[in-house]
Amino acid sequence: MPLSKVIVVGAGPSGLLLTILLAKAGIPVELLEMTRALDTNPRASHYADSSCREFERAGVLDALIARGFFPNGVSWRKMDEDRTRIVRLINAHPDESDRYRMVCLPLDQLGILLETELKTLPNATVKYHHKVVALHDDPDKPQVTLDVETPDGSVQQFSADYVVGCDGGNSTMRKLLFGASVFPGFTWDKQIVATNMYYDFDKYGYDDSQFFVHPEHWHMVAKIQADGLTRLTYGEVGGLTHEELLARMPQKYATLLPGDNVTPDQWKVVNFSPYRVHQRCVDKMRVGRVLLAADAAHLCNPFGGMGLTGGIADIGSLYDSLAGIHQGKADDSILDIYCRERRRIWHDQINPISSVNMERLFSIDADEIVEKDPFIAMVRKMERGELPPPPPGTKSPTEALMYDMTQHYTD
Repeated sequence: MPLSKVIVVGAGPSGLLLTILLAKAGIPVELLEMTRALDTNPRASHYADSSCREFERAGVLDALIARGFFPNGVSWRKMDEDRTRIVRLINAHPDESDRYRMVCLPLDQLGILLETELKTLPNATVKYHHKVVALHDDPDKPQVTLDVETPDGSVQQFSADYVVGCDGGNSTMRKLLFGASVFPGFTWDKQIVATNMYYDFDKYGYDDSQFFVHPEHWHMVAKIQADGLTRLTYGEVGGLTHEELLARMPQKYATLLPGDNVTPDQWKVVNFSPYRVHQRCVDKMRVGRVLLAADAAHLCNPFGGMGLTGGIADIGSLYDSLAGIHQGKADDSILDIYCRERRRIWHDQINPISSVNMERLFSIDADEIVEKDPFIAMVRKMERGELPPPPPGTKSPTEALMYDMTQHYTD
């Protein structure tokens, strides 16, 4: 039987993307967002080939390419006076005709593109300032029901065949399912500060993206917009307040930025956002008719983009699962497979790879990293042409995060 309605909670990139995909499959969708507008905080901005394939399905890839830019690769550097490059990994898709090569655009601008597309779909609605406060999933009733606090302060009930929590790392849906304190995993003792800023990095020979290896001043510098807007994300000691971190920022910038006698008049900060870093994953991404995806289900540190890329891969798998049910090609049990396979990918790939990506920046001496880090040693060999090219048809690392749910269709 076709689905009568799906409710998506959370208007971040994952929630917006899922809403668009479901609506284009003919499924009525209601998107509930507790805030009054889209989030504008500094967040992810690099979209891998696997993510671009999902944006293509949603019909927004052309707009993303038109506004974004294609980075030339990523490097790892020392924190010496010359910011010496250790190794460089060239973009895996240098062919300009490749629609799915990595593209960059600040996440808040991607949100605008997705929201614009969503508004063209007659069977999709987004309701801002709607906060979910309770969940009722009685197996004896035909639909799952949410109690939702509306803009006028009243609480109304919204019902659907399925509810999907895409409401981020502080997910209300996850807390309603498992409790406020249940989110298996750990929190790093280090803190991260993400800033969007302008500075003349080209003057010092910086690449579009680079990581700096240092026990104290480890950080990332990545161009995220064609006009030179740059994401500078750096590590800090844990336990500091927002005000303390903000007060420390000028001195951190003076240390991290290249050049002599760097002063505040030489840079411009657009956004400042400190946050704690977690490696966590729920034990279940499906409970009855309630599903979790992306940051609501799992978290990892941002170095390497595994969180955003893994979250979008969740959406692709979940969309195919729900569309299969809607079209009569799969039964409800496909959602259990979604839960199993997405958790497996997090535990087997996203968690270990992202953890090593972060530890690499502060746990190995920059002068010894080529000898001690197998990945950096491999990149060095690739630079020197000492490794054969991958055979045709080899999946990219991010494509390996995807899982094709259509193989479980029964029709």
